[in-house]
Amino acid sequence: MPDPHQTADDAARALAAGLLDARHAALGTLVGGGPMVTRVAVLWLPGQGMGMLLSDLSDHARALAGTPAASLLLGEVVPKGDPMAQPRLTLIGQAACLDKAALRESWLAVRPKARLYFDFADFRIWCLRPESALLNAGFGRAHRLLPTDLGLA
Repeated sequence: MPDPHQTADDAARALAAGLLDARHAALGTLVGGGPMVTRVAVLWLPGQGMGMLLSDLSDHARALAGTPAASLLLGEVVPKGDPMAQPRLTLIGQAACLDKAALRESWLAVRPKARLYFDFADFRIWCLRPESALLNAGFGRAHRLLPTDLGLA
């Protein structure tokens, strides 16, 4: 079967850039060889990927520590209309921990409520660096994206 995905164009890249401003995402990890999905707070870190402030006590952080391959689904369902017609972006890549202290001010400037727990010793900033992405812009409008389409080198 032919690939139903189109290559990225300027409209797809612009839509993806808007979706990267998400506040939350569904994080898919591997736990014991099987999939697990959970909701996490996210922040796009230009030049790096999608940041997540995760507690080491959580199953998803433990999963990333063991198997860093992961995916994030970005996109909100609006109250009206068909949810399957709403745009969404799946980022696929590898996660790694970043220097939390170096990102403290920029993270809290955008996510001020995280000030309550940001400095807890069990919290780390994980970053999913996309190796590829899938943009579903609505029925019949699916695109494969490369890291360069997301502004990553």
